[in-house]
Amino acid sequence: MQNILLSTTYFGPVQWYQKLYRAEHVWIEQWESFQKQTYRNRCLIATPNGIQALTVPVSTSPSGGRQVGTIRISDHGNWRHLHWNALMSAYGESPFFEYYQDDIRPFFEQRWDYLLDFNEAIRAKMCEFLDIQPNVSLTSDSCLLTPDSCLLTSDFREAIRPKHPLPDPDFTPRPYYQVWQQRHGFLPNLSILDLLFNMGPESIFFL
Repeated sequence: MQNILLSTTYFGPVQWYQKLYRAEHVWIEQWESFQKQTYRNRCLIATPNGIQALTVPVSTSPSGGRQVGTIRISDHGNWRHLHWNALMSAYGESPFFEYYQDDIRPFFEQRWDYLLDFNEAIRAKMCEFLDIQPNVSLTSDSCLLTPDSCLLTSDFREAIRPKHPLPDPDFTPRPYYQVWQQRHGFLPNLSILDLLFNMGPESIFFL
């Protein structure tokens, strides 16, 4: 893959990080309209009861804009505490949770104003854990209007989504050990946290 376009994501799925790893250059869209019930502000994890969605509550800008780059994080519902407790419950017994937890916990303790900034900080930390150095840029407004100006070859924004994704022939989930696999079977394409907590430094081999 050469130049690709991705949506911003909150602890995105394995498929998203596969694209990040394999592309020559990645553009992350900051000018598109925010869409609910997508990976932009949610991730999927494996729990004792099956798949659980963790969603970051958001609010639009005071001016009413809905561009992704202007979406603010809301403090509604004590979500940081709930998300961290969900991760501890789901992955506390996984092989590498203790190895990563001190670096991941601050994302649920510190406050971030904007979703895009929060997601970008997460992406940088996940890349550090995976030991990958992708070439990433945020889009300019011209990329949204004329994708050719960004020299794009593939737009994966609609292919990587929790509901009704478009076909992606370049992605076939590779099974790996999951802590709740005996109960639910292998659950594909969950959050990158699922891969990291279960496989640790070997995670890169599944991208």
